[in-house]
Amino acid sequence: MTEDESPKDAPPRRRMRLKLPQVPRISWRDLAATLGPVLLISLLAILVTAHFVRPAPPSTLTMASGPDGSNFRSVADKYQAILKRNGIKLVILPSQGSQDNLRQLSNPDSKVDIALVQGGINAASIAPSGGGDSIDVSDLVSLGSMFYQPLTVFYRNGKPLTLLSDLKGKRIAVGGEGSGTRVLALALLKANGIETGGDTSLLPLEGEAARKALLTHQVDAIFLSGDSAGPATLREMLHADGVRLFDFVQGDAYVRRFRYLSKLLIPAGAFDLGENLPTEPINMLAPTVELLAHSELHPALSDLLIEAAREVHGKGGLLQNPGEFPAPLQHDFPISDDATRYYKSGKSIVYRILPFWLASLVNRAAVVLVPILVILVPGLRYAPDLYGWRVTSRINKRYGELMALERASLEPMSADQRAALVEQLDEIEKSIISVKMPSSFADQIYILRRHIKFVRERLRVTETDAGVAERSAPEPRGV
Repeated sequence: MTEDESPKDAPPRRRMRLKLPQVPRISWRDLAATLGPVLLISLLAILVTAHFVRPAPPSTLTMASGPDGSNFRSVADKYQAILKRNGIKLVILPSQGSQDNLRQLSNPDSKVDIALVQGGINAASIAPSGGGDSIDVSDLVSLGSMFYQPLTVFYRNGKPLTLLSDLKGKRIAVGGEGSGTRVLALALLKANGIETGGDTSLLPLEGEAARKALLTHQVDAIFLSGDSAGPATLREMLHADGVRLFDFVQGDAYVRRFRYLSKLLIPAGAFDLGENLPTEPINMLAPTVELLAHSELHPALSDLLIEAAREVHGKGGLLQNPGEFPAPLQHDFPISDDATRYYKSGKSIVYRILPFWLASLVNRAAVVLVPILVILVPGLRYAPDLYGWRVTSRINKRYGELMALERASLEPMSADQRAALVEQLDEIEKSIISVKMPSSFADQIYILRRHIKFVRERLRVTETDAGVAERSAPEPRGV
């Protein structure tokens, strides 16, 4: 067999393949050092924001309204129907009226969340129950005035009266104990020098009982307000013989003195066009009824309640103009911040276009997303640049060592010192090879190694030149 011939059955040669170490594409250490602070700051920002985000609004509210069949109860029923459309259950508790409502709302054990309270009813006007301390209303805020609660005074007299002080010494029905009518009547009479315990009889009659007492000449004057002073009652009393409706000609002065009152000018014929009653324009006084709540009422529920109030009270009527109520009229209780915001700008766009429960969820989620958009997204955007800067800075650090070593090689030194420089150069190259660098930075690594080779050759040339110079130096002469 010749050299050119080879056996056909000879097995093929196997090429030796060495198992090479895996070159990482990413430096996990640099990646962790880059993303770690961004993620940590974002997490802290989310936790801080979530701490101040209110929880989801409760699905149940409790309201103190008024006696069954009263206007307060009718208003509460309308609120209940509107809130139900938005998935909120309104539990209505009966009460004796404004004073009882305020007492229940200020009682932490009653679990009452909201209540209708007539203007002028405050902690000072309520006698402590059981002889204890006065009630604490510091936690209560107003969601605004909802409607007028007009006050009417009917009296018997031969000629019209112009001053409440003209009722001094007469029999006056001022309303039942604990009623808003009584509180207001006593305040106005006191301002005219008529107080309990004097020669004027102040009787605890209210509503139908007071009306009948006036018609049967058992009293000389009656104070009516709220449900006891409806349009039908007013027309009936104006048609009664010898009964007159008091004209508050000093209405402006009363409004200045009692800031919770409003003056209403009732035009002639407003109560009966056919009989033209009243025959002339007449001035009436009316406190407003406020919707009170605890200061921690959820903002979403505050908006929902004011929206319901607009649907119920926003229409015009005999005593109010369309859109006049609800209104942010501050009296004894401060208007809540959430209510002020609603009256200025209305509902947020989320609550305008989404169902209440979904809007509440989106609104809370949006607050949590703020730190993500402000910190995390920009941080991730610049993360590749930060990552590249960290890896490049490690390479540049080696370049700094290499330049320092090259400068040192230019100085006169012994062979041992030069050998030490070569050893340091070898350590620099070894550290570059052994360290786990991303493959995407391989070009910079190999350029650095080329420069290391260049410096090594310079050291060799310098070492050779030093040896030649040493051999060519003249030997010292002997003595």
